[in-house]
Amino acid sequence: MKTYIPRKNEIEKKWYLIDVSDQVLGRVASKIAMILMGKNKPTYTPNLDMGDYVVIINADKIKVTGNKSSDKIYHRYSGYQGGLKSIPYNKMMEKKPTDIISYAVKGMLPKNKLRSNMMKRLKVYVGNQHNNQAQKPIPIIL
Repeated sequence: MKTYIPRKNEIEKKWYLIDVSDQVLGRVASKIAMILMGKNKPTYTPNLDMGDYVVIINADKIKVTGNKSSDKIYHRYSGYQGGLKSIPYNKMMEKKPTDIISYAVKGMLPKNKLRSNMMKRLKVYVGNQHNNQAQKPIPIIL
């Protein structure tokens, strides 16, 4: 029995549409990360970029459990002294609700050279409308 390794021209990329309204952030992010990695395909290979495109709509209606809405804080560091910026979940939800999902998914992807390509295939939108109408994404109900 031989090990099957797909070539780049044999890899098919599909488009998935996910509505995250009233869904729990962590549970949705883990399923999105699996699709971006390609683990939902039978030909999954860890060292190849096998994943599909994911379009997320209604990012502003996502839910978190427990006290995370008041306790969770997002940090970023500029690299300079005193350059630590801390933004609570509530303010982040008002300003950039798309970044909340992006950060959660990014943390669940592998920390290697493939992660940047996987994140490029993630498209997050605030409302029901999205700019990827030409690709005809397949709707997924989680």
